[in-house]
Amino acid sequence: MTGSATSKRFLQIAPALAIIGFFMLAPLGLMAYVSILEKGLNGGVVWDLHTSEAYVNFIFERDLDDSLILNTDYLQIFARSFGLSLLTAALALAIGFPTALYMSMQPEGRRNLLIFLVTIPFWTNLLVRNYAWILLLRNGGLVENLLHWLGIAADQPLGLLYTPYAVSIGLTYSYLPFMVLPIYASLEKLDSRLIEAAFDLGADRRRALLRVILPLAAPGIAAGCVLVFVPALGAYVTPELLGGGKSMMIGNLIQSQFGAARNWPFGAALAFALLTIVLLAMMVYLIRFRRAPAGGH
Repeated sequence: MTGSATSKRFLQIAPALAIIGFFMLAPLGLMAYVSILEKGLNGGVVWDLHTSEAYVNFIFERDLDDSLILNTDYLQIFARSFGLSLLTAALALAIGFPTALYMSMQPEGRRNLLIFLVTIPFWTNLLVRNYAWILLLRNGGLVENLLHWLGIAADQPLGLLYTPYAVSIGLTYSYLPFMVLPIYASLEKLDSRLIEAAFDLGADRRRALLRVILPLAAPGIAAGCVLVFVPALGAYVTPELLGGGKSMMIGNLIQSQFGAARNWPFGAALAFALLTIVLLAMMVYLIRFRRAPAGGH
C-alpha cells in the first residue's frame, strides 16, 4: 500500500519534474559544459578542447610570457553589483516596511485597493519604466527642478543620470513591490491583540514595533530582501540605461561576453559564479527561516 502510494505521488509530479529538467537543468548543464571549453577564434567554442581558463580569467590575466597576473577588474564589477544590490534592498526595506505596515492596518476593502495600486507597475514593461526614469533624472528633468525649487540643491546641473545613484533609484523602483508584498503577507496575519497587550503592559509605539511587530514580520522581511537582492544582483536593463558605461553590473558583463566579446566560456563561467552566489543566499534564507516540523516548538 505504501509502495503504491509512493508510485502514485511520483507519477503525479513526474510531468513537473520533466518540465523542470528539460527547461532548467538541461540548459544549466549545457552552460556548465560550455564554461570548461576553449573559446573559438571567431566566437563560439571549440567543442573538443577542455580547459579551466574561463575560471582562471575571472581573477587572473596572462602576461606576455604566459604568467598569471592578478586582475581585480571583474572582482570590482562583482563588488559594485553587491553594493548596489544591498543598497537597493536597504532602500526598498526602508520604503516597503512602512508601506506594508500601513496597508495591513487598513480595513479589508481598502487593503485590496492598496495591493492593486502596488502591483500597477507590473502592468508596464520594465524597459518603458526605465526610459521614464531617464526623463526624470536627466539634467533639467523633473527631479532636478523639484530639488532646485525646494532649495535642497544648488541652481546648477546635478548630473544624477548615468551614476550609481540613478541605478539604485531605478532598481529600487523596479523591485519595490517584491519587498512590500511579502512583508504585507506577514503583517496581515499579525494578531492585533498582541499589539494591544504590549500597550497594556506599558510599551510605547517604538517598543511595540521593535518587540512585537518586527520579530513577527521577520520572515516576510527576509523574503522581501532576498526577492529584491537576487534579481537586482543580475539586473541588466536598469544598469544599462540608467548607469551608462559607468556602472556596469554582473548582468551587463555576462551579456558583453556573449555579445561583443564573443567569449562564451567566460560568459558561462561568470553566469555560474552568479548562480552560486544566488544559491548561497537562498540557502542562508532557508536555513535561517525554515519552518519547524508540525507539532514542534
